[in-house]
Amino acid sequence: MVHKWEIHIPQLSPQLARIAYLCLPEGYGDDPERRYPVLYMFDGQNVFFDEDASFGTSWNMARYMQESGTPLIIAAVSCNTEGDNRLHEYSPFAHGTPSLGLIQGRGRTTMNWLVREFKPLIDSMARTLPGREDTLIAGSSMGGLMSLYAATAYNDVFSRAACLSPSLWVDPRKVHRMIRRAHIAPDTLIYMDYGGEEMGNHSQTLGALCATSRDLLLSGVDLTLRIVPGGTHSEASWAERVPTFMHCLGF
Repeated sequence: MVHKWEIHIPQLSPQLARIAYLCLPEGYGDDPERRYPVLYMFDGQNVFFDEDASFGTSWNMARYMQESGTPLIIAAVSCNTEGDNRLHEYSPFAHGTPSLGLIQGRGRTTMNWLVREFKPLIDSMARTLPGREDTLIAGSSMGGLMSLYAATAYNDVFSRAACLSPSLWVDPRKVHRMIRRAHIAPDTLIYMDYGGEEMGNHSQTLGALCATSRDLLLSGVDLTLRIVPGGTHSEASWAERVPTFMHCLGF
């Protein structure tokens, strides 16, 4: 069952009404004492339903959860799709690109809202297991970069992350510093992948992927790295990876 409601993030865009999603697992109402881990996901509009998705194709997580019976709560919020605002809100640091100019890097503001306001809201609405060991995060592209940011810079909150096709190329040096400066607990688990057909999308992708993997391994992260044969940079391709990353996250 997926609940939807309007929500605002005044720190980022006071006037913009976004859609929040809360997916409860099958059998949630059968045992009123049972509590569940929570997976937070970026780009909420693309997570559950094709009719909500930016390009008409979602990850179909609602169907996956129903068919798999995975004992997990999923919470997500739609992103700001106006202009380049998604890039600003989903970047942990400022950086410049030849085609887009300066990306402001408001990822810290985004994450602080998620951790300090959205997570407590979800913990109050549903029977969650609110501790770090039961709090996960996932996303793709810039959302994949944000998931990596969450698992490292906010490691006291998130113990597991799925980073699909993360936009490491935007500034590999800053990604390196982000990981090396983080205090990462030894039980941290990260799934990271890239589609075989998207490896050539940016010239820095391969080098950044290798360097980031090395940094994570040196930091003691339990890392699963996968190059997806035939994988593309698209919601349809990320949807196909759902069973794999969910298994790697322990579900």
